[in-house]
Amino acid sequence: MSAPRIDGVMASFERRLLERTEEHRSGDLLREAISYHFGFGAFGPTRVGKRLRPQLLFRTALHLGAPLESALDAAVAVEILHNYSLVHDDIEDRDELRHGRPTLWARYGIAQAINAGDAMCAISFLALTQCESYLGANAALSAVRTLHEAHRAMCDGQARDIAFESCDAVAFEEYLEMIAGKTAALFGAACELGAICAAADASTAERARGFGREYGMAFQIRDDMLGVWGDELETGKRVAGDLARRKWSFPIVWALARPDSAARRIVATTYASGRSLDLHEVEAVRRALDELAARTACERAIAQRLDSLQRFGDGDLYRFAADSLR
Repeated sequence: MSAPRIDGVMASFERRLLERTEEHRSGDLLREAISYHFGFGAFGPTRVGKRLRPQLLFRTALHLGAPLESALDAAVAVEILHNYSLVHDDIEDRDELRHGRPTLWARYGIAQAINAGDAMCAISFLALTQCESYLGANAALSAVRTLHEAHRAMCDGQARDIAFESCDAVAFEEYLEMIAGKTAALFGAACELGAICAAADASTAERARGFGREYGMAFQIRDDMLGVWGDELETGKRVAGDLARRKWSFPIVWALARPDSAARRIVATTYASGRSLDLHEVEAVRRALDELAARTACERAIAQRLDSLQRFGDGDLYRFAADSLR
């Protein structure tokens, strides 16, 4: 897919996203909160994410021969569900900034943010039901099932992530299971939905889901890397915030799986406190991770995941995935 064409696809997507979030009757405060989160109307323009999940859905669907219209509402549904999860995630992680501005709960309070997130979840599935007019009842039901299954997996992964914050130790396999649900499941669903929108057979849809899930694993490892070494201007979040919250991210879990060393003991002892870390402790852990070459380990793990994606083909979808992880 050439750049001008995907630009046109994404412009159509942005218009449909605005339509679907505004067409449902909501009270003034709820409508305002949702508009603020997305940066619509008086709250925009604002920095938005890369729309990775809709892009993967579109690239899968169009590659398999789907007309754009048949994939628009599915892409909107995926993006709204993703944003619902971000609203709740910000509350659970106590993040006050997203894309460089106050998060929904920081502006409207926790109760209103939870309610707005719940409304986004409802709007997501209402948008997905619009697919029936293009795909037929059976395919639309399959689409709803696919997104609901991913939604459940996301909740399971998030539950594990929250529980890890009070754990004394997290095994590497436990970490991988957590990110498979929290992050990879929705990427997998996005690609599978693209295949469903193209009326692909079950085998093709399963391969598409596998591509998305593998990509999602790489994406989360990169996100974990940025959570330790990222630039706040790039991430829109507080630098090393994951360390301050004692998150069991890839660099930490990988470091604690290393042989005993002074640097490993710093990470282990600091994380054994069972509480949030102060600035001095954050810097000590980050220096120890640098000494252990944890960032290089992240980059190597991402590269390995990208290599595995090539078994699904090295066409436009793979090139887009690889470019987005650089």
